[in-house]
Amino acid sequence: MASTYTSNIGIEKIGAGEQAGTWGTTTNNNLDIIDRAINGVGAITLSGTTHTLTTSDGTLSDGGFKVLVLGGSPSGTNTITISPNDQDKVYFVHNLSGQTATFTQGSGASVSVPDQAKGLIYADGAGSGAAVVDLLNSLSFGGTRLVATAAELNLMDGGTTAGTTAVAAGDGIVTNDGGTMRQTTAATFSTYFNANLVTVPSAITSSSATLTPSSAQSIYQKVDTSSNNVALTLAIGSLAIGQYIIVDKTSSSNTLTLSYPSNSQGVSLGSSVSFAIAINQNGSIFTFVESIKY
Repeated sequence: MASTYTSNIGIEKIGAGEQAGTWGTTTNNNLDIIDRAINGVGAITLSGTTHTLTTSDGTLSDGGFKVLVLGGSPSGTNTITISPNDQDKVYFVHNLSGQTATFTQGSGASVSVPDQAKGLIYADGAGSGAAVVDLLNSLSFGGTRLVATAAELNLMDGGTTAGTTAVAAGDGIVTNDGGTMRQTTAATFSTYFNANLVTVPSAITSSSATLTPSSAQSIYQKVDTSSNNVALTLAIGSLAIGQYIIVDKTSSSNTLTLSYPSNSQGVSLGSSVSFAIAINQNGSIFTFVESIKY
């Protein structure tokens, strides 16, 4: 009975009564094939745009390595055909070839490993229709399937490619919620920003006061002049250029005088004035706009 070979890595199975006196050589060769299949790391030199990765029966061959380190100087995307097409294969791939490597075995699906990337693939050995599958696609973490694409993950990692997609109220925005990453709608952010667009301190009633913003946030400030005249000094404080202070005179009684300390200029609001807007013009002075209500 002649020798036969295993289906996937070509280990020679010595026929009954065969190879008397030489079976030790065959056995040692088989052990080398097994060793390569379990932990072997092979340098695969690519050239041109095609390469055949062959596993030969009873022979140490490139297709028998567990880890494939791709090198050489391919002239473009290199299609690597796993041969023969009826062998099941699992490969760890490290592509250092300078070009994308596309693994195929038959007419089924193929897997591309970009330059400088690593891949974990298997070939199903289904003959002419054999397919290669990317085992790193659709991973599961804690029972949840990862459906994000590599492009999406790269974007989260700081990708700089920006489009012009219009933002709608129902669009999701990823946010860090106390250390947990969550997605909420643009409408929710809009509600928060609108509700927190300006600071609203308690009404000022004292006859003399200074308002100094402590953060870069516009302020809506009520001033109650029902009991007395009020002189209010406005300071730029931490306001950014373009931010503002709205001063709302809540009573028609008495007067409100506004000034700012940088050059002691200001504007006096009498009983007919409703409110004034002080806009941080250039980081050191305000521009005033006043409105008449009463």
